[in-house]
Amino acid sequence: MAKNILITFAFLSLTTFYGCTHQAGQPQPRLEVPAEFTQSGTEPLPDKWWQSLNDPQLNELIEQALNDSFTLKSAWDRLSQAELAAIKTGSYILPAATYSAGYDRSRVETNSTTTYQSEYSAALVLSYELDLWGKIRSDRQAALEDVEVSRNSLCTAALTLSSAIAKTYFQLAETQVQNQVLNAQLKANQDYLQIIELQFSQGLVWAPDILRQRQLIESTQGKIIQNHQQNILLQHQLAILIGQPPASYWNDTDFFLAALGSLPEVTPPSVLLQRRPDVLQALHNVRAADYRAASALADRYPTISLSASGRTSAERISDLFDDWAANLAAGIAGPLFDAGLRDAEAKRRQALLSETINNYSQTVLTALGEVEDALTREKYQRDYLVNLHKQLDLSNQTLERTRERYISGQTDYLRVLDALISSQTLQLTEVSARRGLIENRIDLCKSLAGAWQMKKPDKQIANF
Repeated sequence: MAKNILITFAFLSLTTFYGCTHQAGQPQPRLEVPAEFTQSGTEPLPDKWWQSLNDPQLNELIEQALNDSFTLKSAWDRLSQAELAAIKTGSYILPAATYSAGYDRSRVETNSTTTYQSEYSAALVLSYELDLWGKIRSDRQAALEDVEVSRNSLCTAALTLSSAIAKTYFQLAETQVQNQVLNAQLKANQDYLQIIELQFSQGLVWAPDILRQRQLIESTQGKIIQNHQQNILLQHQLAILIGQPPASYWNDTDFFLAALGSLPEVTPPSVLLQRRPDVLQALHNVRAADYRAASALADRYPTISLSASGRTSAERISDLFDDWAANLAAGIAGPLFDAGLRDAEAKRRQALLSETINNYSQTVLTALGEVEDALTREKYQRDYLVNLHKQLDLSNQTLERTRERYISGQTDYLRVLDALISSQTLQLTEVSARRGLIENRIDLCKSLAGAWQMKKPDKQIANF
């Protein structure tokens, strides 16, 4: 009687609730997304965004880093872990089957007679949990969303790494250009010293003028030393980024500050949010939290399990499968009193879902801000460079005329020194501003870039 009641209950539950599993919707950020950005170019940005900078050497370094970087290899490992966890979670949807086999030999003593008895046995057990409320499916879908989270985390790491390499590369280029400028300045300052010494020998200037110019020469040499130090440190940093030990690999390599092309095409925000891996990562986090909230709700309802088993035994292997004993069973289990444990967990999952939606909204907001900031920086950095070129031209004119007046004895050395320092400072500032413009373009490309196809590195076995 009890068995009939249990079967009837299971059938009614199955027909009433089966198929009413949770379906995650399309999460929307809790903010109004603008239709367009304030600026846009016309040149499409390639998936491998760094190719837009047209530097073959940079392309080669980034491709090497995508293969050799330990940071990316760790991200690949996390993706593999998530995929395997999803397989493990999904296995509960299907029935489980186990088997066992045994052999027993016993010795029997009766009236000084010894006999031996053998018994072979085999058993097969099938078990299955009916997923009436969608708990198992929700757990599986959450695990699949975790896979997408890890996949987009890998893409985000690759995007961050490529950006860091490009910035370090052009910082290294900046030190090389500055070294050329500083050596030219050192030569010019030495030439000025010769003029002042000639003036001093003729009694036209004071000794402090010579000392001031010598101090300027020493200051320039100090800048050359610091610039060389920065160059070596950047070489170390670049080597580590591409997965190599820190060393000065590029002492004899020429680096150049790229001549930027026109502004790349800026896709609408709605398209951008479907491309950026960090936004997609946050989106899949929301979906995973949604499925886990559904799983927590389903955990408050009873579970129904079915099992079937068969067992056989015989004294000889040839007779093992002649006779079978089979058993079918069904069971139901559910919470009767848990002091609010499951209800609290369901509410906690709902709060966690709300948190991930807020995190997703903040990620969207940050993404939009990064694009607008990069566009603004590039616009004003270009204006600043134009202004610097005007300043530099005026400074050079001032220096030349002051130098002529000094040689003819119409002005003192301090005016020459002031014009010389101003001109040389502007020269170095202009180099840094050019590198700053390139960094702004890198930030813009990074903020607009999506994922690209990456090759998984060869599997490595951990050695301890």
